[in-house]
Order: sequence, then structure tokens, then C-alpha cells
Amino acid sequence: MTWLATTSMLAHGWRRFLLLLVAGAVAGLSVAPFFLLPALFLSLPVLVWALDGAETIPGERPRLFGPSFVIGFAFGLGYFLVAIHWVGAAFLVDGGWLLFAMPVAVLALAAVLALFWGLGTRLAFVLWSHSPLRILALAAGLSLAEYARGHLFSGFPFDLAGYALTANETMMQAAALIGVYGLTPVVLFMSATPALIWPADERGWAQRLAPFFLALVVLVGQIGYGQWRLSETAPADVTGVKLRIVQPAVDQASKWLPGARQFITDQLISLSETKLTPDDPGLSGITHLIWPEAALPFYLDEEPGIFSRLARILPDDTLLLTGAPRRETLGSDQTNAYNSIFAINGDGEIVSTYDKVHLVPIGEALPFKQVFAALGLSQFVPGSDGWEPGQSRRLMSPAGTPAFQPLICYEIVFPGDLGPDIAQADFMLNLTNDAWFDHSIGPAQHFHHAQLRAVEEGIPLVRAANSGISAVVDAYGRVRTMAREGEVAILDSGLPGRIDGTLYQFLRPWPFIFLTGLFAALALLGRRRLRPGQSLE
Repeated sequence: MTWLATTSMLAHGWRRFLLLLVAGAVAGLSVAPFFLLPALFLSLPVLVWALDGAETIPGERPRLFGPSFVIGFAFGLGYFLVAIHWVGAAFLVDGGWLLFAMPVAVLALAAVLALFWGLGTRLAFVLWSHSPLRILALAAGLSLAEYARGHLFSGFPFDLAGYALTANETMMQAAALIGVYGLTPVVLFMSATPALIWPADERGWAQRLAPFFLALVVLVGQIGYGQWRLSETAPADVTGVKLRIVQPAVDQASKWLPGARQFITDQLISLSETKLTPDDPGLSGITHLIWPEAALPFYLDEEPGIFSRLARILPDDTLLLTGAPRRETLGSDQTNAYNSIFAINGDGEIVSTYDKVHLVPIGEALPFKQVFAALGLSQFVPGSDGWEPGQSRRLMSPAGTPAFQPLICYEIVFPGDLGPDIAQADFMLNLTNDAWFDHSIGPAQHFHHAQLRAVEEGIPLVRAANSGISAVVDAYGRVRTMAREGEVAILDSGLPGRIDGTLYQFLRPWPFIFLTGLFAALALLGRRRLRPGQSLE
């Protein structure tokens, strides 16, 4: 480790960039679905040591994109190349004719996200010192970068560093206190502590090891709290609610072909009516039948024939909740298309709808539509002329249904931003189609992010995915029932009860703000204790 510390401090140019790229890639193994937390303890010290060796010229005006920025950018690039490489799987759909663009697209996305980490280390370097408190400067700078990444330019909060502390149901209980954003500065501090052990200096072993042991104490405390919280009595299931989730596993490459709609509709109906055991009553007794995002690959409200079919299979007291496109004519020359959820009763009538608010950039909406259209390019997901965002997030509560927060696809990955009325929801309904990313880590990663929202909010999650992972998750993040990725499945379940609020639901960003501010203040204190004549910039 002494050799690695010395090498990290002395390396420069392309050698330093390559070293940090590899270290960042190792750090990427700390998040879902790998959860190799020791990888972060091994890699983040390299980032600390590299910043220790960042060259500065006395008297030179500090540069925004100087060595400290490049160091963070290189580390972040490696991190995101590993953590979000699954987005490239979308280029394998439609026969893979866009396969040539996959490496460029993955690299470009990772580079854009790495810009935030570069700015985070640049900010940390403003507070840098030779004090052990410098690791708090790094934790604060990168935490602010992660928060900005999750909010700016529509946000992309996949694989926040805090997810490294949520590997299992026990560990994820801490999210009910401070959320994944609050866990981010904690894990960054913890995993940077080995940088204070090597190389040896005038401090004794006890002083150098103390922060590392403090990190272990925090980790043990987190696990202990999780075990205690899971020992609590779970809320009773909601009375009178019986769910049936259908996971049809429709191949994405053929889903939107004109001849596929009849087959897909028949399959969904057939699966819905399936009797799982000889004495299974089928849909009788099911109060809510749930199909995935865009389960019906056509504008549902423009196909009157489907409603008569649904009326024939749905019992009077059964409500269908399904994803499907919706089109709205606003005038003679304007038509808007939406990615929507429909609630359809036993009479085959639409009783409520929800339009997806947070669209996926490039995937569902082009930021500069007219420019791309002139080049013959459109959004990834099929639609008329690009999807339009819904007006606002709101609860749905059709007759006889507990109030729920509808969330389509990646709307559920935004911590603390699930809708203004989320605290009044009895459950979260997440309809998604992760078939774009089949045979990659994407579906497992997406599911884990959704699972953690249940813990943060204390609200159960009902999730229907086209090809997985469909599940029912209770308010503690425990999986009640789950369908594996890629399988055709039917899940029957009751609806777990909710918890009456979590600390995170009450405090929202304040734990993150407090921890980040505290770390920054302590780092500033360490910088002010520099001996006369010392300077880092």
C-alpha cells in the first residue's frame, strides 16, 4: 500500500489518468448489483493520494479545469464506465444495427457524468490540506457533485455513491433515516480513511488507524440499527386487496411491430386468466390486475375493441392497471403523445389515467427535437413525434383502491422527488419496461433503486416489469414476492401496509445538507491549521 500511495502521488500525465481510470473502475464495483464495498475502500484512497500529489505553481491563478479536476474526471470516468455500462444493451435491440454506436454512446454518457466528479474534486481541492481532515473535503465535494448529478439537466441519479451502503435489507434500513443522498458523504468518508494510514508519517499507528476504525464502528452501527429495525412488527396487509402482477417477457425488438399487437394482447389476457393451482379461482378474488409499462403497444384509447375484451375477462370488482401510450389532440395541427398508466374497471371503462412526467432524455424525448429531426433522428422509444411530459405527479385513487403514487420506469430512481403527495400514498406503483436492457445488470440495478425508495418513504412498492424484475416489496424493503429477470411469470400477493412516516420522509435533504456542511467546515478548519508558508494553491 505504501508503494500504491507513493505511485499515486508521484504519477502525472497519462500514467496518472490511467491509474485513476482503473481505480474508478474498481470503485464502480461497489454499487448494485455487485456491492463490493471493499473495492471502494481500496480505490478511493488512490483518489486522495492523487490529489495530494496534484501539482500547483505558487502564485499562479487557480484553474477550474486544472489537475484536481482532471484527477476527479478520470476517476469518475472509470466509475461510470463500470456502473452504467448497461445502457449499451439498448443498442442490441432491433437486430443490433446500431451496435457500432454503442461504445461511443456509453463512453459519452460516462464522460458527461464524470464531469460532475471532476468538479467535485476541484471543489474539494479548494479545502485541501495536509491534515487528515482533507478526506472530509473530498467527501463533501463529491457529495455535492452527486447531488448536482441527480438534479441538474433533468437529473441522472443512478449509482449514487451512497448505494454502496445498501447491499442488503439490513444495511438499507439506514436510508429510512437519511436517504441515499445522506449515505453518500458517509460512505465517501469511510472508504477514504485507509488513505490516512499510508504512507507513514510522524503520527503513530494509533492515530493513523483511528479514522479507519471509526469507519468500521459506523458500519457496525449501521448493521446493528438495520437488524433492530427489521425486528419490529411489520404493518398488517391492507384489508380487501389482492394483487395479480403479470410479467409477459415480450421481446423488445418485436414489441412495436404492427403484427405483434394481437399476439401481445392475447398473451396478456391469457396470463391474467391463468389458474396457478387446480383450486385457484383465477381472476375471481383479484382486486387489482397489473400489467407493465406500455404493456399494450398501441394507443389504448383509440382501440375501442380492446375494452370489450377487457370487460369480458375482468370481474366486476377487479381493476386493471396497465401501461399504454395515450394520444391527445389539442388542435387541428397539434397532437401530443404520452407514456401513460390507465385504470380500467370491470365494465371496460377508463376511470383514471396518469401521464409520465419525467421523461428519459434521448430515450423518450429529444432535447433539441427540431435539430435532430432535420438529421432524420428520433427518440429511442417508439412514439408519434416524441413523447410529451405529463403535467404533474399526483396520486391515483380509483374507486375501491387505496391511494397510490404512480411512477413509470425511471421516475422511481429520484430520491426524495416522487411527488408532492407521496406521504399520503398507501403504496407506490412502478410500471416499467426494462427489456431494453435484458441480459445486462440494468434491470437488477433499477430494481434495487426502486426497492430503496420503499425503505426511504416507508411505503410498500408494487412493481410490474415487462421482462423483470417484477415484485411486491414491503415498507421495510423486504421482498414479499418476486419474478426473476427474463421469465414469464404471474405474481399473486396481498398489499403490505405502510409505515406512518420515516425520519427521511420528514427531513428530506437536511441530513445530507448537515453532513456535507459539517464535513466542509471541518476540512476548512484543517486547512487553516496549515503551518506558515504552506500552500496548496
